[in-house]
Amino acid sequence: MTMKLGCQTFTWEMLGDRWTGGPDDLLHAIGAAGYGGIEITDKMIGPYASNPDDFARALERDGLVLVAYAIGSPGGFTEDEGADLEAVRKASAFAARFGATVSLGSATVMSPGAREAKYDAAARIYNAALRVGAEEGAAVAIHPSSHHDTLIFDRADYEAMFDRLDPALGWVPDTGHILRGGQTVADAMTRWSDRIRYVHLKDVDAAGDWAMLGQGVVDIAEIAHLAKAAPRFNGWLVAEEESEEAARDPAAAVATNRLVLEGALC
Repeated sequence: MTMKLGCQTFTWEMLGDRWTGGPDDLLHAIGAAGYGGIEITDKMIGPYASNPDDFARALERDGLVLVAYAIGSPGGFTEDEGADLEAVRKASAFAARFGATVSLGSATVMSPGAREAKYDAAARIYNAALRVGAEEGAAVAIHPSSHHDTLIFDRADYEAMFDRLDPALGWVPDTGHILRGGQTVADAMTRWSDRIRYVHLKDVDAAGDWAMLGQGVVDIAEIAHLAKAAPRFNGWLVAEEESEEAARDPAAAVATNRLVLEGALC
């Protein structure tokens, strides 16, 4: 299988108010860097969210395809099932236009209560999201995180959540978040190989701090090998950069990552 290389737009989103550009700027930068695909988030897609035909033309202009449409939840996918599923339905209708995956952010603790009950609530919403996505013609996957109050952080969390989830629900393993949660990437990607839809490539140093791709502990060639063995892997390796270098110059950082990927996979 030939690896397809994509880029996630969170590299710009993490700048917050310092980012004053729009979705076309993201497409231009990612296309110019030589990627073949983009994963864009609900916060960065702007007016294209209600104009898929215009977005299709913009993608074609920059030589890109839509790999995934990533959405978050104000309620952490644990508090407001109705609002979450409505957002999933809209995202799924959009993603289906491109044959793309809907990626759901990590379930998060948003209020007091037993952790087991939070797992149950997240699993109920995630499983319902899978059904909503199918109704709209889109694949749905979850993207665990290592950020504050995530419910999918370490191995115990992964086991608790995946044991509750429909086997058809996909998973987007994120190499950086896996390592920051104390697991090895090889163990996690092997243990839950049957769920892998595509892969997020991020790097960390030995202390778990974000590093530019290729400058930390992540073995890109090993990740590609593990992904190829996954029965539902769609061929996409999606680079996502959260290091300090990326915060200074996102476009330059993702362009550097594209060269690193090419070198590691040749």
